[in-house]
Amino acid sequence: MAKHQFEKVFTVEEANALIPRMEILVRGLQVEADALRAQIRELARRHDSSIAAMPLSDLIERYPELKEYAARMAEMAGQVEALGCFLKDIDQGLVDFPYEIEDDVVFLCWQSGERQIIAWHTIDSGFSDRRPLPGVNKPYLN
Repeated sequence: MAKHQFEKVFTVEEANALIPRMEILVRGLQVEADALRAQIRELARRHDSSIAAMPLSDLIERYPELKEYAARMAEMAGQVEALGCFLKDIDQGLVDFPYEIEDDVVFLCWQSGERQIIAWHTIDSGFSDRRPLPGVNKPYLN
């Protein structure tokens, strides 16, 4: 596998230290995403049910009141990325941290609610392919 280049490669300790911040950011993103979806449902109910299938950028252009939700989400997602992490799924609360294992870069995989990093996966795979991180106590599994 080719070596991947990331701005930041984390240690397990560094990633674990960011979990409290990730919990806040991911929860904020989930709240904003829920509010945005509720607004879109309401607009669809009042105006045109087909708008629910429109791309978000088109919806924002048509209904500027949605812009504030999207802007807050973009700002929080930007904070995750500025820390060197990758937001993978807002609803599931998934964040990946680049990590070096056996001379290859993989992702430490964290899900909202986990108190510490407990798993990793290759860069080309995802949450469903998580493998246990060696030395992690099983009580931390959800």
